[in-house]
Amino acid sequence: MKPLEIAVMGAGLIGRRHAERVMSEPGTVLSAVIDPSAAGRDFARNAGIRWYANFQDIGAEDRPDGVIVATPNQLHVENGMEVIAAGIPVLLEKPIADDVDAAARLVAAGETAGVPLLIGHHRRHNPMIQAAKQIVDGGRLGRIVTVHGTFWVAKPEDYFDIGWRREAGAGPVFVNLIHDVDLFRFLFGDVDAVQAMESHAVRGHAVEDSAVVLLRFANGVLATLNGSDAVAAPWSWEATTGENPAYPRYDQFCYQVGGTKGSLGIPDLTIWTSPSKPDWLKPLAEERVPFPAVDPLCVQLKHFCDVIRGDAAPLISGREGLATLRVIEAIKRSAGSGQMIHLSDDGASSDPQKV
Repeated sequence: MKPLEIAVMGAGLIGRRHAERVMSEPGTVLSAVIDPSAAGRDFARNAGIRWYANFQDIGAEDRPDGVIVATPNQLHVENGMEVIAAGIPVLLEKPIADDVDAAARLVAAGETAGVPLLIGHHRRHNPMIQAAKQIVDGGRLGRIVTVHGTFWVAKPEDYFDIGWRREAGAGPVFVNLIHDVDLFRFLFGDVDAVQAMESHAVRGHAVEDSAVVLLRFANGVLATLNGSDAVAAPWSWEATTGENPAYPRYDQFCYQVGGTKGSLGIPDLTIWTSPSKPDWLKPLAEERVPFPAVDPLCVQLKHFCDVIRGDAAPLISGREGLATLRVIEAIKRSAGSGQMIHLSDDGASSDPQKV
């Protein structure tokens, strides 16, 4: 089978990771890097790849089979629209947008044009999360009651030398917690209500450096998310999963799932259950569920190839990305107003035209 030609738009941290996966995957060829910056141009030249400042500069003879859009959050809709207008399948990095209305227009544009739109919530592709989903859905934990997620990291000061990272839409809620919200939605269903608080007291940037979130799911599950990019700690997806070797790895947890029959730690997939009727005075049995260690970005890329060829529908569609973004926007609104936001009263709908 002829390798698919994939272009990557945006040569920042995540864009380069995508480009590296495309270059190493036997079924794909990195056809171009699209990025107006000197750094993007230099990255393309060092890799021996064609470079374009803008998507419109690509000629018909160099048209790619698919495009991975990994530009700053604020440009996702504009860049996604460009690729959809050209009729080319898109893998769009999360978040789908930094605005629900704009995201809804993008989803509608893709569906109207019949162009596949895959949203880059790559953690859903992780075999560990797929195994966690089977544990939760299989009833081993009983009825799920409550969930907790922690994202505590210390981003260095030079991380914020890039201007857009200090601007609205670039804080840990949009950049990091959106992954956790998406996984919680995948594991536990639709979110019904949100209440949140934020602080930017550590750095004083326009974006938050810390946030605490309460989530109520439609099925009654209650969840908490505690996130900060100003805390030195080993409790985060990045520090516990080993998904990205750039981060030190610690034998700790980032999520805890509590049910009436047992509980689950993620990412090690340790299940704690009572051999008899649950009783806090009786010891729990411990079991660790095995799963294959696979790079989810590689799994996502293979899936994108199937989407391009028409062999699969996007696992995380534009509608799914939009639903997760609605929760994130509700978190931001709640933090700004101090009020609980009920998504069922907020226009949440499976119809991307209705926001």
